[in-house]
Amino acid sequence: MIYSTEVDRMCCVAKGPNHGPAPIPEEGKWVQAKEIKDISGLTHGIGWCAPQQGGCKLTLNVKNGIIEEALVETIGCSGMTHSAAMASEILPGKTILEALNTDLVCDAINVAMRQLFLQIVYGRSQTAFSEGGLPIGAGLEDLGKGLRSQVGTMYGTKAKGTRYLEMTEGYVNHIALDKNNQVIGYEFISLGKMMEAIKKGMEPAEALKKATGTYGRYDEAAKIIDPREE
Repeated sequence: MIYSTEVDRMCCVAKGPNHGPAPIPEEGKWVQAKEIKDISGLTHGIGWCAPQQGGCKLTLNVKNGIIEEALVETIGCSGMTHSAAMASEILPGKTILEALNTDLVCDAINVAMRQLFLQIVYGRSQTAFSEGGLPIGAGLEDLGKGLRSQVGTMYGTKAKGTRYLEMTEGYVNHIALDKNNQVIGYEFISLGKMMEAIKKGMEPAEALKKATGTYGRYDEAAKIIDPREE
């Protein structure tokens, strides 16, 4: 340790009380976090790239400072999906400090990691007050059956109005309109369920039929349109 001449000439003054850091809530406990290994919890973070062309939702399950589980969801940029593939391989096994200082390939994923780091080291995790936290694999529960991200894709113009393209139920196949051409429902295809059925041997046409459902007053429609064609 090198001291400046001014500091070297100073006399010593005794340090008073040292109470340590304020405890933060982690998995049902109050923890005085002093080292990376003191951090645990499951939490989410949102990130965006410099041109804000795409975004990332990152979910990490951290146990004793180590990332045990990572869910990387991206939208808006084709290249970002490949970056997410690499990030999902990079993140597990690293400490959260290592992950913060690792190039996660995509700017949006890097920003999500930064936001998530801030939340978890301040005790703002989803599992802050959940005794024992959540098991490894809890991140998959966000995806639901079929293991597909919850995505909403809507498009609208002043001239032609709205078009529903993707809802949480799945791919929007048709939109139902009333006599005033207002949306009153839609028909959707749950792609996750359809693919599962096909993989189990069901004929594609039958799987498509079984995975198709409706929402709202679809059966009362005065007009049915294909949002991608009409």
